[in-house]
Amino acid sequence: MQLKLSASRLPLAPLLLIAPFFLWGTAMVAMKGVISHTTPLFMAGVRILPAGILILIAAAIMGKPQPRGWAAWLWIVLFALVDGTLFQGFLAEGLVRTGAGLGSVMIDSQPLAVALMSCWLFQERIGLWGWLGLLLGVTGISLIGLPDEWILGIFSQHTLSPFDFLGRSQGAASTIPILDSLFQSGEWLMLLAALSMAVGTILIRFVSRYADPITATGWHMILGGLPLWAISSVAESQQLPNLVASDWFALAYATVFGSAIAYGLFFYFASRGNLTSLSSLTFLTPVFALLFGNLLLKEILSPLQWGGVGLTLISIYLINQRDSLAGVSKNEKVPEQITTKQQPVLETSGKKLNSLTVPVRESESEILPSKNL
Repeated sequence: MQLKLSASRLPLAPLLLIAPFFLWGTAMVAMKGVISHTTPLFMAGVRILPAGILILIAAAIMGKPQPRGWAAWLWIVLFALVDGTLFQGFLAEGLVRTGAGLGSVMIDSQPLAVALMSCWLFQERIGLWGWLGLLLGVTGISLIGLPDEWILGIFSQHTLSPFDFLGRSQGAASTIPILDSLFQSGEWLMLLAALSMAVGTILIRFVSRYADPITATGWHMILGGLPLWAISSVAESQQLPNLVASDWFALAYATVFGSAIAYGLFFYFASRGNLTSLSSLTFLTPVFALLFGNLLLKEILSPLQWGGVGLTLISIYLINQRDSLAGVSKNEKVPEQITTKQQPVLETSGKKLNSLTVPVRESESEILPSKNL
């Protein structure tokens, strides 16, 4: 409800809501095609720092105010560290070790974390269907992120004991490589990126209390991109020599459309609408990424990973539609009707006040003496 109300004030609101997720999915494919010709941290910096400059130029044209005060800049710096440096760094490093479609699915697990944090911080309702969606999401992410041989080994006839997984029995030689591949896999880096983006989505609510969300988004991309380039200059080499014309075109697309436009729209809506509902719209991103990853990069997922993708998408759908499935939307209209009817009651007579509930009578008893004075 809140998401629709905030979006309805803009022209072409449905397209604008879908645009970030389409742009993120296609930008993931574009970045995957470039990563073999450059280094991940340099590519991450190229993606967001110029995009932040473009957002600030657009904000200035729209007359958006610049941040003022130490509180505004403190929140923007924290926002930049989490959603800029950490998110883009984990994303770029993880993209080296996984496919564009699979990587996008891992990134789009972040609505699960957003739902939990929004429930805790902003009292956004999750409900039965929402919790079911979270459970399916955890299962789906496990199928996507864990190695296939580990999952199949759990259901095999030779069940391993807990000591086998800790490497304290005869099975240690076979399980340690699996653990090594697990913690070094790109899927887990993508999960860290997803958690960073989830925290960044929460932070925009606090940032928008002190600064304009569009201007803050631009500054956080600039401040978050500078450490990426600094680390790249020290830890990486050969960032530019192997880039060809098509790579620069892909980087330009990821910068302008996949970052400047996509993040500007997303954080604008995040600062105004329901965070859980907005984040769960990211179920569209892996659909676009998998489609273009298959068409352009010929990527193939294993059956277990496809099952995990399906469960993840179902979970995000349940989170997004939790109120409709539970029939809560009808009950939410009652407080609005009561509120509109309280005003004429106050303007008539004191006799009708006796029929109201105790909290309203207490508030009205404080108003009535002032009318008699």
